[in-house]
Amino acid sequence: MENQVSLQKSGRARADVLEELKQLHQQDTKWHDGRAFSLVYHESDEHTEFLKQVYTMYFHENGLNPGAFPSIRKYEAEVVAMASRLLGGGDRAAGTMTSGGSESIMMAVKAHRDWAFATKGIRNPEMIAPLTVHPAFDKAAHYFGVKLVKAGLDSGQRVDLEQVKSLIRPETILLVGSAPQYPHGVMDPIAALAALARDHGIGMHVDACVGGFMLPFLKKLGVDVPPFDFSVEGVTSMSADLHKYGFAAKGASVVLYRDQDLRRFQFFVSKDWPGGLFASPSVTGTRPAGSIAAAWATLNVLGEDGYLRIYRDLLETMKRYRAGIEKAGFRIVGEPVGTVLAYESPSVNIHVIADLMEKRGWFVDRQMNPDSIHLTITPANAPVVDRYCLDLAESTEYARAHPELGGEGMAAMYGMVAKLPDPTQVNQFLYHYMDQRYQT
Repeated sequence: MENQVSLQKSGRARADVLEELKQLHQQDTKWHDGRAFSLVYHESDEHTEFLKQVYTMYFHENGLNPGAFPSIRKYEAEVVAMASRLLGGGDRAAGTMTSGGSESIMMAVKAHRDWAFATKGIRNPEMIAPLTVHPAFDKAAHYFGVKLVKAGLDSGQRVDLEQVKSLIRPETILLVGSAPQYPHGVMDPIAALAALARDHGIGMHVDACVGGFMLPFLKKLGVDVPPFDFSVEGVTSMSADLHKYGFAAKGASVVLYRDQDLRRFQFFVSKDWPGGLFASPSVTGTRPAGSIAAAWATLNVLGEDGYLRIYRDLLETMKRYRAGIEKAGFRIVGEPVGTVLAYESPSVNIHVIADLMEKRGWFVDRQMNPDSIHLTITPANAPVVDRYCLDLAESTEYARAHPELGGEGMAAMYGMVAKLPDPTQVNQFLYHYMDQRYQT
């Protein structure tokens, strides 16, 4: 039986429930100790306490109806305006907040789908995206009936422009590029993709969920950041996550469009409901107001100087991680821009390295094609850089001395997945994994 837990007849004491929560929480990954390199973007304990105060102030408010909560309307409008100016949109770009990058991406795909139908009559839309694009585009394609065509990569893990050109058809409504892509922190050639989109009269979405609130500040610090935002002619929409490198509370993201006319295709309205006129900007109906308020508060308390301080420190931390990784004999995948990278090994099984690092208490993000380990560097990772690099060097030495470890643990599973002749078998494994998540 999947569900063997029932609602109790009598409620438990709050103190008892809180104690159980604390005990269960102790089993979770110790991200606060800097031993995780994804999922959590922690600027500082002081900032986290500030976010808690702001979020709980709006704990019960609902961002669905700005008429009832005009302060939330102000916060969202100003967050969108600040993001627009930061990303080259000036006063013309328009957008909304969403619950996260996936919803921002889904809304951009939906808006372009409806735009293509209304202006061109396209009923079987297609979009072209790199192999490294976030799976949220696969999800959006699945949900909204858009065919997703994947383009291959060049030797640097950037999308292959010639292949993109060959895939464009009359049904193509949208090209996609990442700034940067999540697996390796590599930037796709946004300007070239946007020129292609402009020449064919189609949309161009830049997925800057990772980089939207990072790249503008890196550029100010002298990092060579290729053009990627609305300053590039042909870019029609962007997604950027505030709860990642914007260091706001989850879940907060923005989806932006070059103008209001395109944004209108994102909205859903209904005039026939007995409950009254209904208008919704995105997928969700009820919208947690706390995340909207916390995003506005974060942008206001950090300001440009605060973000520059954070990224100046993160760049130095990134250099130290890279140096230690390369000293241990690993190779950085592609040419990452910013504070996200992946590393691979020409001589040892990277999944064995991952197993050994996990035994030393690190939460490891494994990747395939190429086999690599992913790092998203945040301020929490700065104090443990020396420990990480030492553990990596010692794990590498141990892996070289014990090649039989490739047949054990997660390394064996990843090796098996790579050899499966039928990819659908992997899907069935993942479906089973999802079922297991809900076992009580």
